Amino acid sequence: MDPGRAAAGPGRAPGLFAGDPVATTLGPGVEVDLQALADQPADPAPLLALGGELLEGMSVASSPAFESWLVVERHRVAAVVEARLRQAAMTLLASGRAEAAVAYASRALARNPLEEGNHELLVRSLAAAGDRAAALRQVAVGEDTLRRELGVEPSASLRDAAATPAGSPTGPPVSGRAAVASQLDAGRAAIAAGAVQAGLDSLRRAVADAAACGDPALQSQALVALGGALVHAVRGRDEEGAIALHEALQLAARAGDRATAVTAHRELGFVEVQAGRRPTADAWLAKAEALAATDEELAAVGGVRGMHASDMGDYPAAFGYLEGSVELARRCGDQRQQAWSLALLARAHLLRDERSQAAAALAGSLQLVHEQRWVAFLPWPEALKGELDLRAGRVEAAGDQFEHAWSLACQLGDPCWESMAARGLGLLNATRGDRRTASAWLAEAEARANRVADRYQWVRAYVLDAMAGFALDRGELDEARRPVATLASLAARGDLRELVVRAQLHRSRLGDPAALASARLLAAGIDNPALTPLLDGVPAGA
Repeated sequence: MDPGRAAAGPGRAPGLFAGDPVATTLGPGVEVDLQALADQPADPAPLLALGGELLEGMSVASSPAFESWLVVERHRVAAVVEARLRQAAMTLLASGRAEAAVAYASRALARNPLEEGNHELLVRSLAAAGDRAAALRQVAVGEDTLRRELGVEPSASLRDAAATPAGSPTGPPVSGRAAVASQLDAGRAAIAAGAVQAGLDSLRRAVADAAACGDPALQSQALVALGGALVHAVRGRDEEGAIALHEALQLAARAGDRATAVTAHRELGFVEVQAGRRPTADAWLAKAEALAATDEELAAVGGVRGMHASDMGDYPAAFGYLEGSVELARRCGDQRQQAWSLALLARAHLLRDERSQAAAALAGSLQLVHEQRWVAFLPWPEALKGELDLRAGRVEAAGDQFEHAWSLACQLGDPCWESMAARGLGLLNATRGDRRTASAWLAEAEARANRVADRYQWVRAYVLDAMAGFALDRGELDEARRPVATLASLAARGDLRELVVRAQLHRSRLGDPAALASARLLAAGIDNPALTPLLDGVPAGA
């Protein structure tokens, strides 16, 4: 990857890439940059030596399909390096080695300065290392960069990162383990009831008071509750939540608290899945699965693993994880987990255009959501139901679903749900022939998907795919170029394999002569019958 490092050749690795069949076994003394990413060594220092891009300077003009593959792989590998650097910084930060964390956070930011989360991670590292002046300077640099390059206003969490470490309490201290446990219970109850700020205040207090009590098990439980609340109940706070979860892991290991460790690993995996950081997501979820012992734990881990596999277009794995999660959740009576996994199962069937199976899963999910009065989750299955109705030609029913999902998502303030509903309303109006309104709703969907730093990248890419297809269906090639280019880069970095293929199919419709062949190459291994007609050259609208 790094052009400054010596390449393997006959003098350095005799017999490498020679013979018939070609020998690919690495001899002693031969190091491969990509191996450092795959192995996850205990010492992350080699990551700091990585530079450049995959096969930098290489070009094979005679093979356009290889060139397309290489572009995708370069984006993917760059994202893997960035994710590993971020993970190293967070681990060091959680273990109290903030000064060491600064180097990794700085390198992650240098690789991707347009990701607000990278700015926030460096700010937190600098602040924790005691250099608040440098942290505030970095806040200003980050804010100016994001405004200038992306035209977006940075979230409040970037500036807050310079002042408030994860777990900082508000209010007077309490004493005794029972009092801390009461604070923890109150915080969880408040979050569940929707009183988010009151819940966060109680959880921060519980973290601080558990530390004062010297009870690592109770402190780890409070940190997991706080981290989970920051990830799920507050948009734009995933960085702070992830740091709390890293701290919880270390304390849980010290206390021998297996159950808390399972939850922390799973939640960290969820954060990485949403961000499209696949290798780190895999690692966290594999550890969670290995530690999980109860049906409830296995159901929760399986649900996130199914979401992860579905995002990547690995449908056999997704169905295995999600169906298993649904059954385990049913068996242990966790109806919210059952509803969540059924909705993800429905999405996977919908993407394969398996409408009857999608309808059955959605019916089960919606019934459970209503029984549980789980209003905070309702817009997701409603948006999927709207898309299912639209595909079946039930336009009025689809409109009802999308409009209710949109209204509720806006009340909840969840940009993921807002984006899915707005995308649906865009497609609904396109079906009705109202192109101006359709275009406005799709633009709104993109804006909502980008509203916070910790966006769900699959939803963002799904919206871009709809925008590109809508513009191409209207013959507006110039209008389609930006969403197609953005989709191609985003999908490659997030290893959203099916959406990588769809970006290449859009490029083919834009006139790229090599794009269709590239799409066919990249689609190998994606088991989705809905892709077949597109790969045969039939436009999506047909």
